[in-house]
Amino acid sequence: MVSKRSVLITGCSDGGIGSALALAFSRRDFCVYATARQVENMKELQTQENITLLPLDILNPNQIKEVVDIVEKNTGGTLDYFFNNAGRVRFMPLLDEDIEEAQKIFETNTWAPLRLVQAFSPLLIKSRGTIVFNTSGSGYLNVPWQGTFAASKRSLEILGDNLRVELAPFHVKVVSIVTGAVMSKTHTHYEDWKMPRTSRYLAVEKSYTKRAKGDDGAPRMDAHKYAEGVVGKLLKNPGAKFWYGGAAGVVKFAVSWFPTSWLDNGLARGTGIDIMLKDKQ
Repeated sequence: MVSKRSVLITGCSDGGIGSALALAFSRRDFCVYATARQVENMKELQTQENITLLPLDILNPNQIKEVVDIVEKNTGGTLDYFFNNAGRVRFMPLLDEDIEEAQKIFETNTWAPLRLVQAFSPLLIKSRGTIVFNTSGSGYLNVPWQGTFAASKRSLEILGDNLRVELAPFHVKVVSIVTGAVMSKTHTHYEDWKMPRTSRYLAVEKSYTKRAKGDDGAPRMDAHKYAEGVVGKLLKNPGAKFWYGGAAGVVKFAVSWFPTSWLDNGLARGTGIDIMLKDKQ
C-alpha cells in the first residue's frame, strides 16, 4: 500500500494547467495520477518518478471505471485529492449557438466532472479527501461570445457548492478555484474560429476571431506559477472557494462592487460589440 498522499488530475496534456499542477504536486512528494485522453500528449511528465500517466477520456464511462480500479489497487482504496481540471472553451454568439454543440460543452465542463466525482467518491470518502473544481472567472462576467462556456463553468461551481454540503457528513471537502487568465494551450485546440455566414455579428468577425484565439489583452499568469500558488493554497486548507490567476483579484473586486452597466460597457470593449454600439448611435 502506498503511504504517500495521492492526487488524480484530469486534463494534463503538455503546455496546460493540468500538466503544471501534476509537477507542482509531485514536487511536494505526492503520488500523482495524471490523465489525458492520450498518454502521448503528456510527454512533459514522462520522466517524473512520482507521476503515473493514465489514459482517460472523461466522457467515457468505461475508461473512468478502469482508472478508478487502477487507483484503488495502487493506493489501497483511497484518494486524497481529486482535481477536476479538464475542460473545453467555446466562443460563439448565443444567437448563433448550435444547441447540440453547447450540450457537448456542458457534458465536458459540467456533467463529466460530476460523473467522475461519483465514480471516485468511495476512495475520497475512505481517505476523507478533497475534491477540487477548476472553474472560471468567466462565469462571473458577461463577456461577449463566451456565454456557453461561462454558463458551463458557473454551473460546475454551483454543483461544487452543493456537493460541499452533501459530502460534509462523510468528511470530504470540496474546493472551487475561480481561475483567472492563465497562459496555456486552451485557445489552440481549434484551427479556425468562424461565425456562421448568416450571423448578425458578421461585420465584427475579426474582433471575435482575435479574442477566440486568445488575443484579448488580458494579463495571463504563467501556468507553472499558477500551479505552485494553487497547490500551496490547497495544502493550507483554504476554505470553500478562492480566486487565482491573471487579474483574478481585480475581477473579484469588480463583480462585487462595480455597477452592472459599468461592467457591461467595459467587457464589450474590443469584442466588436463596442463597434456595433457606436454604429447604432
